[in-house]
Amino acid sequence: MSSSLPVPSVQELAKEPLTTVPSRYVRSDQDPTSTSNATSLPPLPAIDLQKLLSGDLMDSELDKLHHACKEWGFFQLINHGVSSSLVEKMKIETQEFFNLPMEEKKKYWQKEGDTEGFGQLFVVSKEQKLDWSDLFLVNTIPIRLRKPHLFPKLPLPFRLSFSVKFLLCQNF
Repeated sequence: MSSSLPVPSVQELAKEPLTTVPSRYVRSDQDPTSTSNATSLPPLPAIDLQKLLSGDLMDSELDKLHHACKEWGFFQLINHGVSSSLVEKMKIETQEFFNLPMEEKKKYWQKEGDTEGFGQLFVVSKEQKLDWSDLFLVNTIPIRLRKPHLFPKLPLPFRLSFSVKFLLCQNF
């Protein structure tokens, strides 16, 4: 993975009394997404893991995966074997992490030259256009790649859920 320069938190910027979006977040080179008629948008690609593992259906599902990665950049993974309760638990704990006070989240701030932590990815210059979002990236597997300043210091429920996810991935 590449590294990323640290940038201000979008959550903190959004708390300021802004009258316009800061110029680093305005992307005039892209068409604005229309939200007035969301039903006309194509459905999010869904990739079926069981089909990817099946000899009969693997090729067609690989084609769908290739298309999703090339055209969308992301997809929904279905039939992965992770319980819906664990997925919901991770969603709640992730939201709780992002709801932490900024002083608490600063403990997890990305270090210059790294991609893991709280911040944004792939920021390579001070003039670069930025995404209007914050993220938290942490490697959980293999264990040797875990960052000592991140993983062991995560709030306990969040850390435990990551560990459960790790065990599921190891057993898949």
